[in-house]
Amino acid sequence: MSTASKKIAVPAAAGPGAAAPVPPVPVTAAPVTAVTCLEDRAHVERAVTLDLAAGVQKLRLGPVSALAVDRTLHAELTAGHPATVLDVRIVRDWVPRGPRPSDDDSALRRRAHALEEERLDLERRRDRLRARLDLLGGLAADLLREIGEGVGHGESEGPRWSAALDRVDAERDAFGERLRAVEARSAALGAELGDVHRAMDLAEEEPAELLGHIELTVEAAVAGPVELRLSHLVPCALWRPAYRALLDGDSGTPGSSVTPEHSVTLETEAMVWQRTGEDWSGVRLTLSTARSALATEPPSLGEDRLTLKDRTAAERRTVDVELREEEIGDLGPAPVLGLPGVDDGGEARVLHSPAPVSVPSDGRAHRVPLSVFTTAASSEYASSPEVSPLVTQVVRFDNRSGHALLAGPVDLIRGSGFSGRGTVEFTTPRAPVELAFGSRDDHRVVRETEESRDTTGITQRTVVTRTVRLRVSRFSAPGELGDRVVVLRERIPVSEVAAVEVRLREEACSPVPDAVDAEGIVRWDVTLPPGGRRTVTLVYELSASSKVAGL
Repeated sequence: MSTASKKIAVPAAAGPGAAAPVPPVPVTAAPVTAVTCLEDRAHVERAVTLDLAAGVQKLRLGPVSALAVDRTLHAELTAGHPATVLDVRIVRDWVPRGPRPSDDDSALRRRAHALEEERLDLERRRDRLRARLDLLGGLAADLLREIGEGVGHGESEGPRWSAALDRVDAERDAFGERLRAVEARSAALGAELGDVHRAMDLAEEEPAELLGHIELTVEAAVAGPVELRLSHLVPCALWRPAYRALLDGDSGTPGSSVTPEHSVTLETEAMVWQRTGEDWSGVRLTLSTARSALATEPPSLGEDRLTLKDRTAAERRTVDVELREEEIGDLGPAPVLGLPGVDDGGEARVLHSPAPVSVPSDGRAHRVPLSVFTTAASSEYASSPEVSPLVTQVVRFDNRSGHALLAGPVDLIRGSGFSGRGTVEFTTPRAPVELAFGSRDDHRVVRETEESRDTTGITQRTVVTRTVRLRVSRFSAPGELGDRVVVLRERIPVSEVAAVEVRLREEACSPVPDAVDAEGIVRWDVTLPPGGRRTVTLVYELSASSKVAGL
């Protein structure tokens, strides 16, 4: 395999003894049959059947994208056929656009060409009419001068002079009216042509003037058909995962507090962009998260020196502590800024389109369906008042798509239609997935906090008591029945040092929390009737010795 840049051959001057011109090599079409779309580029494959003759011959395939990477071009013939690829390269030529529309042009471009031709014809007619009016104006001036000279010499030819002036004035009026009609039509034509050009700017793109072809030199021992496979990389193509989640289920039985059963249909799609200069029509599409452009060399190692030193007397007397927040979960719609990279969990993932797809080279996003599954889901109405006063419907289900769900945006759809957009995190097969399907407008949570600080006399320990009150309200329409369970979550600090103790005062909490996990998340399952209100109180203490500083 070899590569070459564009070459321009200058023919020699014809003369006695000059060699005969080399006939042009016929061009064989090589359509794209398979594409592997990577994170920021694409690997394109082509397959074509060639009817080879015995001996060495040169073939020209294309046109292909002028953006094809020369060093990645690879050609392979069918195994078992006595033929060898001697050379393969990409050559590029500038092909200017013709002045007249071709058979492949759109109706808009043809209309623009017809309007241009009509405008040129109107301009020629306008010039002729103006020239005729100028001549008639000169003729009228000559007649008036002749009449003045004749009157001065005593001549009296009134009928002839009057008839000549009437005829000139009539012709001037007629040609003036025709000129005004031509100018009005020219103005209307200019406005229509401007509209057509603006529509072409929005709907069409100028074809690339730089075209590429693949030149192939093959040596065949015997004549016969052979399969040729070509592959190369091309930039200006990328993909990102996208999802659609459809929540379906009963709305619940009136008068019952049982959580209704739901089912979730999750559609996995790929958003594909490409502007390589050639359309992908009916190709086998493979989507990969491999990053071929990243370097594979390990980073260089540097020295990391650790030193020990004795603590000062002040450091031995005090223990500095500080509050640190760690994110342990994220629910609800998250904004997706720009175009993020593909999160594949650190392992290259490969997805396949189940059917051939077509992606035009227009630089726009095109959805490609990949997989779809429907599974049972559990639903709860949850609220974290410290983060938001809203009550959100959270749906949980297992990933049964058969492949990993890559991180990406998800369109959330309920029975009433589109309800918002969320984010799917990277999820392995059969792992749980959590989605928030929007907030409830008929629920509201108000959060109030109090803090008191006290110091004991003997041990000189500092005790900080914090009280959190959550007031939950449900605003129901007249005639609405059935209780609803709202899950409230609050957090208490988790101590990492023995000098600081955190204690939940269950005797002061109202009601007692239903659960407290190791991360300090306190949970209540609050049942609200239609129009009901509840107040939840959380009380906890932070106790620190006198040596602790920073609370």
